[in-house]
Amino acid sequence: MDLEDTAARLGVPVEDVDRVHRLAGDRPSAPLPAKADAPAILDRLAVRPDDAAEIMAGWPDPGSPLWTPELRWLLDRSIALVRADLGGHGWLSPGPELPRERGPAWRHLYVYAYLALVDVVMGYHRDHGIADAVSWVTLADLGRNLAVDRRMRREGWPVMQSWLTLHARGGIYELGRLQHQRGGTTIGLHIPESGPMTPEAVAASLDEARAFFPRHFPDERYTEFSCSSWLLDPQLLEYLPEDSNIVRFQRRFELEPYEEPEGQDADVEVLRFVFRTLTTPLDQLPRRTVLQRAIVDHLKAGRHWRIRRGRFPI
Repeated sequence: MDLEDTAARLGVPVEDVDRVHRLAGDRPSAPLPAKADAPAILDRLAVRPDDAAEIMAGWPDPGSPLWTPELRWLLDRSIALVRADLGGHGWLSPGPELPRERGPAWRHLYVYAYLALVDVVMGYHRDHGIADAVSWVTLADLGRNLAVDRRMRREGWPVMQSWLTLHARGGIYELGRLQHQRGGTTIGLHIPESGPMTPEAVAASLDEARAFFPRHFPDERYTEFSCSSWLLDPQLLEYLPEDSNIVRFQRRFELEPYEEPEGQDADVEVLRFVFRTLTTPLDQLPRRTVLQRAIVDHLKAGRHWRIRRGRFPI
């Protein structure tokens, strides 16, 4: 194949196409589910009706004029790239960021890749004795992220397409209030948008993880929980009450010395997660909660948020 021509047709840097070509190689892909079964699968993955309708409208049917040869190549090799790292738990981009305004095939290409991998990762889960209920609630983060992307007027997806490869490889599990990411000797904690982060809900999720990983991954030895997030920034203590859920979550952790994270802007991450927008001027952001007022006032004062990393023993 001509990598430069493919990249030009996709509207992406040739380096991005070369990366997919190298990592996927001639490794096996995986088929999408039958189109007739897709609506029920999307429902189980908590995909909202408006997003599901778009996904179905752009379905990669044979002969569909929406799917150019370079798009079909990228879909096939993206699936192969992620499948080749089944069981992996590191950050993995499935492919280049596409010009999503060009239509549903372009907008949802990595969603189709995710759907093709559902059976693959469910088999991985079954091999590890993981209950279907845990599998489906974990994989349903797809619907949550599509809904967030819609709320963000399509500004959110480039990060999410890589985030969701953790789910498609068996690298992360949603156990109660928190998501738990495998890795080394540390279980990484993530906080999905799924209701109040009460101390009781957090404690129950941690207890579930303490039983889950020895049972399903007995060859892995975890000694601590960790989290890397702006939620651990001690500057929040200047604004939030002592009994807030965020402050009580922070108290669980021993913070590591601060290091500027590579490739992450804490101010951008705060706006993404608190307001679900990256372009709204500060003066136009809502101020309904103590946290919203804190974020805006801090930034308007010319200060910046920090992503901090902390840990505590299992």
